[in-house]
Amino acid sequence: METLRYVAFGTGPSGGNPAGVVLDATGMDDAAMLAVAAEVGYSETAFVVPGDDGALDVRYFSPLAEVPFCGHATIALAVAHADRHGTGPLRLRTRAGDVTVNTTVDDGGSTVATLESVPPRTAALAPDDLSGLLAALRWKADDLDPALPPRVAYGGAWHPVVAVAERGRLADLDYDMEALGDLMARRSWTTVALVWRESETVFHARNPFPPGGVVEDPATGAAAAAFGGYLRELELVGTPTTLTIHQGVDMGRPSRLTVTVPRDHGSGIGVTGTAARI
Repeated sequence: METLRYVAFGTGPSGGNPAGVVLDATGMDDAAMLAVAAEVGYSETAFVVPGDDGALDVRYFSPLAEVPFCGHATIALAVAHADRHGTGPLRLRTRAGDVTVNTTVDDGGSTVATLESVPPRTAALAPDDLSGLLAALRWKADDLDPALPPRVAYGGAWHPVVAVAERGRLADLDYDMEALGDLMARRSWTTVALVWRESETVFHARNPFPPGGVVEDPATGAAAAAFGGYLRELELVGTPTTLTIHQGVDMGRPSRLTVTVPRDHGSGIGVTGTAARI
C-alpha cells in the first residue's frame, strides 16, 4: 500500500487543501483506513479500490471518522490517478452515490480535475439549530445577510449554509469548537459553510470541520457543490452560471474553487480545481 499526498484547489505553493490518497486500498478494512487517515493527519484521505467494471470504489476518512463524500480528496485522487494512468474520465462509486470526474491538462501544464456531484438538495434549518450555530460561532442574527437565507445543503454531504453581510465578520472567526462539534454530530453535518457574497458570481467561504478533528478546511469541494445547489434551488443566481469561491485566505492557505451550476435542477454541480503532489 502506498499513501500519496496531494494538495487540491491551491493558488500557490502554500495554498489549497492537502489530502491523502491511497490508489489501491484492496483488502483494507475500516480500522486500517481510519488508522492511515489518522497517521496522515489531513482533513480527509481517499481510499480507492479498482472495480472489475472500470469504476473506482472510493471511501473517505478524516482522522476521526468516515465521511460520505469529500470534494478536495476527489480532486486529489483524480489527479493522482492521472499522474499514474493518464488523463480522462473516471467513474467513482462513493457512499453518497455515483460521482464522475474528468481530468485534463491546461495550457500551463497543470492537471485540472472537474467532478460532477450527485444531485444536490436543500432543507430548512430549524430555528433552534440556527440559534445553536450562531451561539457556537459567537455571531449575532444581525450579522447575517438576509439575501442569502440559512439552509442546510447537500451535494454528497450535508452542510449548513450561513451567509454574513460583511466580509469582516467572516474574517473574524473564533468559534466554540466543542459546542459546534456537538451540534454537528447530532445533525450529521460534515462542515459548516460560512459565506460572504462579493459579487453576483464571486463568494468567499470558511468551513469549520470539528467532527473531523480539524478546526477548519481551507478548501471544501463537497460544500461548494452543496452551495451551488442551494443557490440554484433558491433562485439566487441565474443559470447556467459559473461561480468562483475563495476559501482558506483567512487561515493562510488561499484556495480557489470553480463551481459550474447547470440550469437543470436534477443535475449535479460541477466543481473544478487543480491538484499537485506534495
